[in-house]
Amino acid sequence: VQLQASGGGLVEAGDSLRLSCVASGRTLSNYCLAWFRRAPGKEREFVAAIRWNGGTTFHADSVKGRFTISRDSADNRMYLQMNSLKPEDTAVYYCAAKVGWACVVTDERYFGFWGQGTQVTVSS
Repeated sequence: VQLQASGGGLVEAGDSLRLSCVASGRTLSNYCLAWFRRAPGKEREFVAAIRWNGGTTFHADSVKGRFTISRDSADNRMYLQMNSLKPEDTAVYYCAAKVGWACVVTDERYFGFWGQGTQVTVSS
């Protein structure tokens, strides 16, 4: 499966932004898709995941209540709605996919497919 992320940009603290990830090449019914991010000088970390079949979602504690992952099955798109952005949310955001319905997985090593990343910068 091929993934392409978009929607990043420069915003101010408190603003909102919506990231999009379009998937192609495979039927996604048996996949879990996720967002990860890598802040400057830090390791890549899990943000949120969604089970494509059924739409069950999982969010990291650091973004719960502010970020929402969703998907449009008809369009093979995944979204990350980010509200109340903080400077510490500044990072390159990646969409990723893994085969299998197990989505309570935060270790990036389980995800075999990755998009190219989109930069999100939040100014204070």
